[in-house]
Amino acid sequence: MTPNESPDWRRQVFDVLKAAGVKHIAYVPDAGHATALRLAEADPDITAVVLTTEEEGIGYLAGAWLGGERGALLMQSSGVGNCINTLGLVAMARFPFLTVVTMRGDWAEFNQHQNPMGQATEAALKLMGVMTWRADAPQDVAPLLKGAATMAFEGDGACAVLLGQRLIGEKAWVQ
Repeated sequence: MTPNESPDWRRQVFDVLKAAGVKHIAYVPDAGHATALRLAEADPDITAVVLTTEEEGIGYLAGAWLGGERGALLMQSSGVGNCINTLGLVAMARFPFLTVVTMRGDWAEFNQHQNPMGQATEAALKLMGVMTWRADAPQDVAPLLKGAATMAFEGDGACAVLLGQRLIGEKAWVQ
């Protein structure tokens, strides 16, 4: 890779999850996760489950774990707010939890309604006992996600990797 090239972090999200033995990906559709979701849906070894709301994914992943399989929840930062109460299940049942969160209400956000939860996402996760790491550069995604997957699945931890808007790219208002 030349200095001007950056890793295909969107593909790496899927590749790291697959390498970690993830068999279930629960998600609410999100453009930031589009590549990983498309690859998961096409992979016969992975069950990709569309949710109506993010907190459903926590119960789904608990069931997958009880069934002996690994899963991950892919969501946007606004969905973290929907999960706060349900994260109590992760804390009380102490099952491995891994989520990858695309950030809104972050750098260069045009939609002011995304700002409150975007600014509170990391703190809210930490308050609920979820360890967090933030990737703002393409080269950070794979190592942070691999480390979080190890801590979740081998160490029975609750882990989140936040994909910042500087990584995802500035969004534009489209009418």
